[in-house]
Amino acid sequence: MSEIELHKLLDTFEPISLEEMDAVKLMNRVDTKYIASRSQLADILRMAQKDYFAQQIDGKRITQYDTLYYDTPELSMYIRHHDRHLVRQKVRIRTYVDSDGLTFLEIKNKNNKGKTKKKRIAVSDQGVLLHPDEEVSAFMTKRCWYEWRELLPELRTAFSRITLVNKGKTERLTIDLNLVWSNVQTGIDKSYEDLVIIELKRDGNTYSPMLRIMNELRIKPMKISKYCVGTALTNESVKRNRFKAKIRKIERITNHTTI
Repeated sequence: MSEIELHKLLDTFEPISLEEMDAVKLMNRVDTKYIASRSQLADILRMAQKDYFAQQIDGKRITQYDTLYYDTPELSMYIRHHDRHLVRQKVRIRTYVDSDGLTFLEIKNKNNKGKTKKKRIAVSDQGVLLHPDEEVSAFMTKRCWYEWRELLPELRTAFSRITLVNKGKTERLTIDLNLVWSNVQTGIDKSYEDLVIIELKRDGNTYSPMLRIMNELRIKPMKISKYCVGTALTNESVKRNRFKAKIRKIERITNHTTI
């Protein structure tokens, strides 16, 4: 599916604004991730037209994200995830490119029940941890588990995002495509033009049209971290046994070969 075809397909959805999105409060959120190809995405969108709105910002239904992940020199956050620790943390700075470059420093904590909580503050740029002001220092001292002044920029992840909301407003669907990983430390870049990462966020066990669609298309859930997979793909020195099966599945879907 070309970009032109994708835009035409998204134009068939009823729009929903950011202000209307604020009404979608998922109090008992359950997250499910999938990976798919662009051809599968075309099928997903066609089947979702009658049940979902497409988020629209300034007339755009596809928005650009640029995220920089930080980690310790030993890649402690990556290793903790690789070694299957349920309780873990990620530190990233995300820029919403199409929203006048709005940028947030974010800390994501995952507990042993699989629930994720995110805290964030607005910042001026993605390099703020290298020259922190008082607000950034206070935020990191309070929230970060690590010696945050030793953190280094590790991996940049750029992608395009589509956001859908079901008409019952009990779930959101983020669809990430055009992924490019750039490793700051190794200088290695990796991209999969055909890869689509989908995350379904729904309110408890309410009925989900998207779950039905995924079942009909035989697309199975798969846990995936863009940071960890990107690091495994762009840093040959890190251990990556846990992520090899995920990478092979990505390669099967996108007709690539890496490992």
